[in-house]
Amino acid sequence: MSVSTVVTGLGIAAPNGLGLEEYWSATLAGRSGIGRVSRFDPSSYPARLAGEIAGFEAERHLPNRLLPQTDRMTRLALVGADWAFADAGIVPHEVSEFEMGVATASHSGGFEFGQNELKALWSKGGQYVSAYQSFAWFYAVNSGQISIRNGMRGPCSVLVSDQAGGLDTVAQARRQVRKGTPLMVTGAMDASICPWGWVAQFASGRLSLSGDPDRAYLPFDAAACGYVPGEGGALLVLEDADHARQRGAVNVYGEVSGYAATFDPRPGSHRAGGLRRAIELALRDADASPGDIDVVFADAAGAPEPDRVEAGAITAVFGPRGVPVTAPKTMTGRLYSGAAPLDLAAALLSIRDGVIPPTVHVHVADEYDIDLVQEGPRALPVRAALVLARGHGGFNSAMVVRQVDR
Repeated sequence: MSVSTVVTGLGIAAPNGLGLEEYWSATLAGRSGIGRVSRFDPSSYPARLAGEIAGFEAERHLPNRLLPQTDRMTRLALVGADWAFADAGIVPHEVSEFEMGVATASHSGGFEFGQNELKALWSKGGQYVSAYQSFAWFYAVNSGQISIRNGMRGPCSVLVSDQAGGLDTVAQARRQVRKGTPLMVTGAMDASICPWGWVAQFASGRLSLSGDPDRAYLPFDAAACGYVPGEGGALLVLEDADHARQRGAVNVYGEVSGYAATFDPRPGSHRAGGLRRAIELALRDADASPGDIDVVFADAAGAPEPDRVEAGAITAVFGPRGVPVTAPKTMTGRLYSGAAPLDLAAALLSIRDGVIPPTVHVHVADEYDIDLVQEGPRALPVRAALVLARGHGGFNSAMVVRQVDR
């Protein structure tokens, strides 16, 4: 069996575009989805901006029986999986149930569902709490609901490592494909823009308090003041390359060719962080050199110290201004576990179309000697891309995707 794992389907839901082509056209045009929170009144909170998905009506895509069971993030995940299957040209119920598996990531679980049920408990009593609360809030619920809806009885898992989890779970899916499962759905959708989720996110101390959507999230900028949270992400269909070839897959966006994860030392230890090593190990796993990488999709924390660390790791591996760097999440906000799969999708679309999406609103500070793609997309043949993701608490992940010769 081939050890090559390829991406054959993409399902995207992002603040600046619902669906693959809508997201991609908005991203190349530099259109942002960041604005004032509308899902609740944020007036009493210090942070009031988010990347929200507009126009998503779950009842148009899902059966009514699923709506009372599911949080917004799960509805996005179910629809994203449907779109990924359709993009891959796969009808799940026509595939053997044990030949399909699911691996997703989660950051916070079904916060909004949990908030609503706890509100009912406090205000009305336990008899008014939905039985679905027992699982609708849970980190693994997206994997479970996707597998049930599509009759998938292969490997099923969830990873929780903040934003890094979005890459870690794709690596887990690749691992399952290499072990013999021909097809895996992987990636993540997150959605925790509700008062309870907002307070939890604000507690990190990393949210931007700016009220200007154009100046609130500025990674690698001298005016960086934190990040703007968002909702959404991407689901990907991964297949064994031979399986994709034999069934005549229409789309083969690229190969997941390299991955690594490291963990930072404890704060105050004065030891180097692990991001550079994650990059080097991912390149080694992909049997690639720094010169083989055409673009880096940055984690883009949006705060001076983590930005300095990331820029330093990139320049240490690739040299000063040695590779184009981009952060299209400046148009969506940081989507937690959904951010890295969305960046992976953007990297694969960059390979498909030969164009690197821009980073918006940022003016790179002199201390960061990186070639940040700004002022519009950059036309450039992209054969291989590196995607970086870091999670709160010290998680570092790096993944290489490359063009597949057909």
